[in-house]
Amino acid sequence: MTTQSKKYTTNITKTNNSWSAEIIRRASAKKNIVSKAQAGFKTKTEATQWAEKELLSFSQKQSALNKRHAEKRQKQNN
Repeated sequence: MTTQSKKYTTNITKTNNSWSAEIIRRASAKKNIVSKAQAGFKTKTEATQWAEKELLSFSQKQSALNKRHAEKRQKQNN
């Protein structure tokens, strides 16, 4: 199961004899940023599993951070 959204995607690539996985964040319509990457996987399945697990963890951390920032902004405005 691939967990992808408009904001975050995963990219799995093969280089020589190993696989690498990246979590890519869409910063704007024209700009993508690699938020997290890891290389050296022996199989595509390993790379995909790592990417999906990290994407889920990464998005949860970002969501919590965004909520904390929103609460701070709301307190400052009151």
